[in-house]
Amino acid sequence: MLRWTVHLEGGPRRVNHAAVAVGHRVYSFGGYCSGEDYETLRQIDVHIFNAVSLRWTKLPPVRPAVRGQAPVVPYMRYGHSTVLIDDTVFLWGGRNDTEGACNVLYAFDVNTHKWSTPRVSGAVPGARDGHSACVLGKIMYIFGGYEQLADCFSNDIHKLDTSTMTWTLVCTKGNPARWRDFHSATMLGNHMYVFGGRADRFGPFHSNNEIYCNRIRVFDTRTEAWLDCPHTPVLPEGRRSHSAFGYNGELYIFGGYNARLNRHFHDLWKFNPGSFTWKKIEPKGKGPCPRRRQCCCIVGDKIVLFGGTSPSPEEGLGDEFDLIDHSDLHILDFSPSLKTLCKLAVIQYSLDQSCLPHDISSGQFCLLERRFL
Repeated sequence: MLRWTVHLEGGPRRVNHAAVAVGHRVYSFGGYCSGEDYETLRQIDVHIFNAVSLRWTKLPPVRPAVRGQAPVVPYMRYGHSTVLIDDTVFLWGGRNDTEGACNVLYAFDVNTHKWSTPRVSGAVPGARDGHSACVLGKIMYIFGGYEQLADCFSNDIHKLDTSTMTWTLVCTKGNPARWRDFHSATMLGNHMYVFGGRADRFGPFHSNNEIYCNRIRVFDTRTEAWLDCPHTPVLPEGRRSHSAFGYNGELYIFGGYNARLNRHFHDLWKFNPGSFTWKKIEPKGKGPCPRRRQCCCIVGDKIVLFGGTSPSPEEGLGDEFDLIDHSDLHILDFSPSLKTLCKLAVIQYSLDQSCLPHDISSGQFCLLERRFL
């Protein structure tokens, strides 16, 4: 029984950030918030959400090991990517309004919370933002994005073998996916599934003819070929800056934005790679409002979704410049326990809580109760 079970406010207000799940913790890196100072160069911030206690903490700034020497920490950025391999988070790409885009690889040790810049070799990708990153074994795959030096969209695939720290530009076969940024790429088995993003009707250079493809493209990592895919009868609307995740061998997407329609989404869709079909999913409970540039992470059988930006409810119709940034967090539970369902029923129907055991009537019960306030 798929259900939205938790809605919390008061977390980090972040847009276009990147996050990974490590056990029952979610690590969120960077992003931006309207109104903050981004002229001053500063360290990227790291927030940690504990999915058991449902609490946020923020790591303190890194102090230099040698006085007067700047510590090895990525600068604050947005549009970057993070992946987890063993106990290391690899952060790559993204941009800052002061420094521009970046192509330095950073490594964050989840045990020591220390940053480093591993020595890499090979064909390092050009600096960009709005790309995607996903992992197969020890290899991180980078696809697409907006390249700063070439000033255009990309449809290249680069891979980093983290066992040798070697970058390779993949010479793909088949009909490649279109140049794009702010799409999603999700690894299911040996296949990378690319969906959505912003592209240009006439090629890799950005003009006033944006398009938003809504067809899945599939890259086979074994043959390094783009596959020819069948047409599907039902499709989600094309979008960018959505969330995508794999669960039990299927692909899910949530939210996003389509500038041609001037529309933000809060729909949830499931793609079955076996039948190559889409299905719109309607979970129980009240989910997030329409938004884009949020983060989604899988923690066990739960999806933790937080942040992003949405049309302002006060005035305007939610165009590109009339947005409100979020500090909320939602949990989508694929298999809520009987205990959780009972708690939600007690809250929903305002039942008497005085006879409940102490461990049920306090703590996380109080946090769940915020859902219905």
